[in-house]
Amino acid sequence: MFFDPMYLLFLAPGIALAIWAQIRVQSAYSAASRFAPRSGYSGAQAAAAMLDAAGVRGVRIEPTEGHLTDHYVPGQAILRLSEGVYGQRNLAALGIAAHEAGHAIQDARRYSLLVWRNALVPMASFGSGSAWLIILAGFLLQMTGLILVGIAVFSLTVVFQLVNLPVEFDASRRARIALVEGGLITQEEDKVVAKVLNAAALTYVAATLTSVLTLLYYLFRAGVFSSRD
Repeated sequence: MFFDPMYLLFLAPGIALAIWAQIRVQSAYSAASRFAPRSGYSGAQAAAAMLDAAGVRGVRIEPTEGHLTDHYVPGQAILRLSEGVYGQRNLAALGIAAHEAGHAIQDARRYSLLVWRNALVPMASFGSGSAWLIILAGFLLQMTGLILVGIAVFSLTVVFQLVNLPVEFDASRRARIALVEGGLITQEEDKVVAKVLNAAALTYVAATLTSVLTLLYYLFRAGVFSSRD
């Protein structure tokens, strides 16, 4: 299963989309970074204002190192914004910060898909890290049952990605609505923010597609798609 050309053939669409998504993200982020919002808010201030307007209290907003390492920690009420977002006053920073604030609001509202996603995290992590070892062992030992166990374990990662996709889209939807309704950006500025968030959404689509294609590859190698007389 190492250096299998079929693996690259199966994953080619996912890889191509991932590369295109990264190019789109960098392009949109760079362009939006050149525009300061009329409101004058920084990323951290926008996130705080968005949470306050939604009546969400107790979320700690703090800076974190790295580029585009922004994330929200469910259950801990911690929103971490990267160096290029936390204190920056541009439309890229506002869009990204608002997206993460959207996750905080989802958490506070007990958004059902976020609850499911959080529950799937440990299983998905186990699946992505161990599935290929189980499948490889199954092939080496010529144990079809073990191969299918490995595939079932990896399918948990696919389920996670499929659940995560609408969670991310919903966070961006909440972000754009809150930014406009809160007066943090204008309707014209929203068009710029939309390009950043839509480009970021493509990275999640690419991750989901890649996981699905990987699962199909495993099923192919297991002979699930083989014709039977």
